[in-house]
Amino acid sequence: MDDLNEMPGLHSAGATVRHLSPFDSSPTHKNDKDLSADFIKKWVVPYYMEIGCYDNLNWIEHVKEIKPEITQDVCLNLLGDFNWRTRLVGSYFAAVKNYKELINIIGTHLLKSEVCCVGHIYALTLAFFNDEKCIGYLNKYLEYYLAKSSLYFDQKIVIEAVLYLDRKNQTDYFNQHLDNWKKLTVDRKKQEEYQRQELAKLYPELNKETNSASEKHLEKFSTDFFEEQIYILTDLNQYSR
Repeated sequence: MDDLNEMPGLHSAGATVRHLSPFDSSPTHKNDKDLSADFIKKWVVPYYMEIGCYDNLNWIEHVKEIKPEITQDVCLNLLGDFNWRTRLVGSYFAAVKNYKELINIIGTHLLKSEVCCVGHIYALTLAFFNDEKCIGYLNKYLEYYLAKSSLYFDQKIVIEAVLYLDRKNQTDYFNQHLDNWKKLTVDRKKQEEYQRQELAKLYPELNKETNSASEKHLEKFSTDFFEEQIYILTDLNQYSR
């Protein structure tokens, strides 16, 4: 068990759910020392909350400005830090610079899911690279995590990545996962209903509330995120001064 003194730091880094998986033994790229404050100020702070946003696209120009300075070492340092913010930027910058050599690191990070808030960018990067290894990582993720209804991770965004790539590549991996997706949502509905009933014993007024979870298995999938973000990534990837 983690030392109680370490828990706040782990939570801040994004390790909000500690879980065991068959991917735990997979080698993980890790830095051998902490990143400096100056490095984080330059490479992380301006970008981690902006990447992928729609309401303000100024961040795209900022990435273009700094693109010549992005190196593989910068991406490796970002990806090797145990923090969702640094890993998010590192994964995205790997796509911006077309560093396919980092696919295994990004794919392993996705499978291990050590930190939250970054799975959508791992999935986006793998979908952008769109090679056999990337597709393999996405499918392997779904094969395992769709069977884990108690883990509210990145199952939906990853299955949408697979759907996007199916349409692009004329493949049919999405339908191979659809039954497991339906089972996942049904199992979650049962778990949520049980929790609601237990709470209702303490708070009877909850019995009067509508349980929206009953319709979750009818949730529709969309590839809009990938279509729009890969358009942006393609522009960034091709941009040169």
